[in-house]
Amino acid sequence: MLAAGTLAPDFELNCTPDQKLKLSELQGKKVILAFYPADWSPVCSDELALYNETMKIFSRHNAQLVGISVDSKWCHLAFSHDRKFHFPLLADFEPKGAISKLYEVYDEKEGESQRALYVLDEKGIIRWNYLSPMGVNPGADGILNALEDLDKSK
Repeated sequence: MLAAGTLAPDFELNCTPDQKLKLSELQGKKVILAFYPADWSPVCSDELALYNETMKIFSRHNAQLVGISVDSKWCHLAFSHDRKFHFPLLADFEPKGAISKLYEVYDEKEGESQRALYVLDEKGIIRWNYLSPMGVNPGADGILNALEDLDKSK
């Protein structure tokens, strides 16, 4: 994984079939990058549902959550609509896993993103990261602790 203190590499990915989101557009906010293996999988569904429920708390810390997987923009659209997510899912689809590779969280053997979290400060600097075992929902505690630590350091 990219180390804390590193400037997060900028990227642009589809967040809907006809819209893209560029990481640098979120400057001025803390950003939570949640890389995950696949839409519709049981652990990913639980993880993202938990984050969806935690969005109000993330917002209080001026933080934007972004989900990233190698699934297509159409798969993300269906998944997000079905689960009523209130945050964007970005399609690291083609070239497959390019952003996951850039952030050093791509699983070559499985051909998908690993379950990884990054918290960036308002200037895009990585302040916290965590690589979770594939079958384990990492929860939100680490994210919330990182956001609280960032707020205290101001």
